[in-house]
Amino acid sequence: MQRGFYIDLTVCMGCYTCTAACKNWNHIPPAATAEPGTQGPRWRRVTTVESGAWPDARIVSVSLSCMHCGKPACIQVCPANAIRKRAGDGIVIVDRDRCIGCHACASACPFGVPQYGEDGTMQKCNYCLDRVEKGQQPACVESCPPKALRAGTMEELSELAAKKAARRLVAASDPSVWIAG
Repeated sequence: MQRGFYIDLTVCMGCYTCTAACKNWNHIPPAATAEPGTQGPRWRRVTTVESGAWPDARIVSVSLSCMHCGKPACIQVCPANAIRKRAGDGIVIVDRDRCIGCHACASACPFGVPQYGEDGTMQKCNYCLDRVEKGQQPACVESCPPKALRAGTMEELSELAAKKAARRLVAASDPSVWIAG
C-alpha cells in the first residue's frame, strides 16, 4: 500500500513546526550550525506561494518533503543504486553509505527534494520510517498544530481528499501527495 502525504493549505499557518520537528527527530543540524549562507539540509520545508493580484491576491504556506513518488526519477538516475523504493509501502529511502554524492538525483528530482549535508551524501525525508514501523505518525504530522499535514496510505488519503475536494499532485514521477485548498 503506497504511503503518502495530505496537505491542507486552508489551515496551514506557516509556523514551521513541521520543519523543526523533522530536524529534531532526525538529528539534522539547525540552520545556525550549517555552512555560512546556507540553511543546512531541510528534509521538510515550508514555502510561501503567492497568486492572483489585488484585490484577489492569495498567499499560502505549503509544507513539502520527499513525495515518495510512484515512479521516482531519483532512483532511475542513481549510479550507485543508493536509493530504493520499499515494496510494501512505497517509501523511498537512501542508503547514505552507498551514495557517492554525484548529485544526479538532485538534477532528476522535479521537486528539489535531495539535500546534502556536511558529508556530501544525499539525504531526504524517510517518512520517519522508525516511527511508522512502531505505529506512530511521522514527526512532522504529529507536531502540526492545525493538523494541516496528514500521512497514510494513498487510499486513506484519497477518502480524506474527497471530503475537501483536494487534488492529487500530478507529475511524471507520480508523487504521493494530495493538496487541499
